[in-house]
Amino acid sequence: MKLTSLADDARIALDNLVDFAGGLAGGGQIRLGVAGLARAGKTVFITSLVHNLVHGGRLPLFEPWRSQRLIGAELKPQLHDDVPTFDYRSHVRQLVDQRTWPESTRQIAEMRLTIAYESATFLGRNIGAGKLHLDIVDYPGEWLLDLPLLGKDFRTWSREAIDRARSIGRSDIAGAWLAALPGHDPAAPESDEVAAEAARLFTAYLAACRADTHALSLVPPGRFLMPGDLEGSPALTFAPLLLPGEGGARKDSLWAMMERRYEAYKQVVVKPFFRTHFARLDRQVVLIDALAALNAGPAAVADLALALEEILACFRPGRSSWLGSVLSRRIDRILIAATKADHLHHTSHDRLEKLMSRILRSSIDRARDAGASVEVKAIAAVRATREASVRQGGETLPCILGIPQAGETIDGRRFDGSEEIALFPGDLPEDPEVFFQVVESLIQAAHARIDALHGDGAQVENPIHDVSATNPGAAGLNPAGRAGPWSARRSPVEAAGSLVPDLRFLRFRPPRLEVTAEGTTLSLPHIRLDRAIDFLIGDKLA
Repeated sequence: MKLTSLADDARIALDNLVDFAGGLAGGGQIRLGVAGLARAGKTVFITSLVHNLVHGGRLPLFEPWRSQRLIGAELKPQLHDDVPTFDYRSHVRQLVDQRTWPESTRQIAEMRLTIAYESATFLGRNIGAGKLHLDIVDYPGEWLLDLPLLGKDFRTWSREAIDRARSIGRSDIAGAWLAALPGHDPAAPESDEVAAEAARLFTAYLAACRADTHALSLVPPGRFLMPGDLEGSPALTFAPLLLPGEGGARKDSLWAMMERRYEAYKQVVVKPFFRTHFARLDRQVVLIDALAALNAGPAAVADLALALEEILACFRPGRSSWLGSVLSRRIDRILIAATKADHLHHTSHDRLEKLMSRILRSSIDRARDAGASVEVKAIAAVRATREASVRQGGETLPCILGIPQAGETIDGRRFDGSEEIALFPGDLPEDPEVFFQVVESLIQAAHARIDALHGDGAQVENPIHDVSATNPGAAGLNPAGRAGPWSARRSPVEAAGSLVPDLRFLRFRPPRLEVTAEGTTLSLPHIRLDRAIDFLIGDKLA
């Protein structure tokens, strides 16, 4: 997908040259983008990554740490005076001292971490210690969802947004907006009042989609949910409309007004972010709350897959040469991290990776074909739980132990933030194929509907099939720990909703850090964060 003009490319090349010059002050440089879709824990990921590198955390699967070549890491001033600095120290205080989770960042921020290491080669070791400047670019994942808009005009976006709102898993949520839609006549005279009401209903629908109950991910435009200083501006006061009749729409019509504002949103909000920040990245982390989507059901998982599919199509993947990294950066490594793995027993961690890799296979394959390396990992940037086995009713259940946050409830019991409990969260299936069949049918249906829209064809019904009829032996574990069927012989939609065990999640407090006998406070505990770090920067520390 081509998202830039020749003028944009020239400005990007100039900015890359400035970055390259800034990185010449001894050592190599990587610009790492970190974005998270709603609830994924982006701020916690960055804070824990830096904390573990600076404080010598246990990172056995990070090769430079394992081979004792990692000398140290320290914070340095970031390069861009016009971009806020990531407030690392404040976030550490919240996690370590207050044992509370930091608020999500709602704007772009940067920080620089300089890593000193011993080369893995004989020649490099004799030259001296190497340095890598890791520039971390933190931005809201909702901004990623805006990038596909650069390749769509208002007509295309309106048709796709309305069709999506009418699909399974969304039609009930979008009821108020869809009911009002026929009253927003595209041929009517332009009206600020009508535009504001349409934008209000559309924004309420997007916010409801993102709520925990539904856990839907594809909710552009992203700034509608985090408007910042643009709140109330015309650039954020528009909504999809039904297509005008054969005669088209006049220049002073509601359609023309909405179209103008949509284009302004792209020019004022989306394109500057793409040109100034996104197009200058070398590597990218996309954090996802896969567990919330799984808990909400196949429609939410399919929606997550479609969101990532659109996002990955906007990346500029490929292997970067030395000159290419100066003139036109390419993202050569993409990590999709399914967070909050500490909410599951370790027996389900590999299953979570396997499930998400299977669902995202086609999108990942396209990025790999373009020359990028893509991996899916299940991680917990900060591990808030421990594990234990609990005997119940003659069965041994693999449980997690943690301190629920104050106000969390389960089975009518409300916690005060001080008591540790044991919880059996449920298990993911060893073989995800049955669940994948339903998710894939939803994804294919979405593709078919979009193809029909672009081809001016009829809308396509969702081809969800009754998986119990084709695979009646599929079974998993229910939250009580007993074997139970994933699907009974129900209607297709009911069967689709019963394919995943009823996973049970609580929000746990960050852990109290351990202190050694010598009085040294250890770094933030994690699950597989070292694997993520090794994939993202390990090759640059060789």
